[in-house]
Amino acid sequence: MQHPVGAPLPPPHGPGNGPVGRPYQAQHPGHPGPPPIPPPSPAPGPPPSSSPAPGQLPPAAPAPQPGWSGTGPVPPPSGPATGQVPLPPGGPVALPVPPAEAGTGGATLAVLLIGPAGAGKTTVAKLWAARRRVPTAHVSLDDVREWVRSGFADPQAGWNDHSEAQYRLARRTCGFAARNFLANGISCILDDAVFPDRPVVGLGGWKRHVGPGLLPVVLLPGLEIVLERNAARSGNRRLSDEEVARIHGRMAGWYGSGLPIIDNSTYDVETTARVLDDVLARSVASPPAW
Repeated sequence: MQHPVGAPLPPPHGPGNGPVGRPYQAQHPGHPGPPPIPPPSPAPGPPPSSSPAPGQLPPAAPAPQPGWSGTGPVPPPSGPATGQVPLPPGGPVALPVPPAEAGTGGATLAVLLIGPAGAGKTTVAKLWAARRRVPTAHVSLDDVREWVRSGFADPQAGWNDHSEAQYRLARRTCGFAARNFLANGISCILDDAVFPDRPVVGLGGWKRHVGPGLLPVVLLPGLEIVLERNAARSGNRRLSDEEVARIHGRMAGWYGSGLPIIDNSTYDVETTARVLDDVLARSVASPPAW
């Protein structure tokens, strides 16, 4: 049975997994269930008294909590017990404050690195995140998509509704992870092959998942470089030359979009990461319209 993407998961099956407090018949329709257990009869003797027995101390009153009026049940302690900052549901990510020095400095950023397969997105994103002076996480869409081990829908075997749904699910998962990192003071860089001709599920989807403070940057080397890097890949990450050329041609639509574009055809990874940081610093100071 297929459930809509984003819908809550159905409850697990099996005895003992029903919601607490639900009768047995509600968990198993049509089953008579176990017979009800009668309540124990009261022991003979005088009615119980609310006063303590001679020589016995009365029960201690609950300790007042902050904000408690002294009547009613004691409220649970406020604040997270784990020390983690709670994630605001769907909270948008605001634009960071422009740094006062070269590069992104200590700014908390949400970055989306766009590019075709073989552009070097994952390698550059990892290095940029590792070299920052402030905590920074890297979330790769392909890595998250491949968390599905059984029933994985590989687009290379044919693009269909299942692969499309798993891509959408992976993007939402990455967006939630990014908001969670940012809510706890950790910058985040995501990478994805976002097409300019699909704004609703591409750039617009990332903006919905993360927020308007997301900073997109396009990494777009020449086709011959992309083909060479793709040839060095293995497994389902390696695409055919025809597919790489098709994706690269669609990515050319980012020219004229207003987004910053880095042609890293002649750059090594170190140089590309440094140029990326400079581009992001300019984007923070003057956010692109997208």
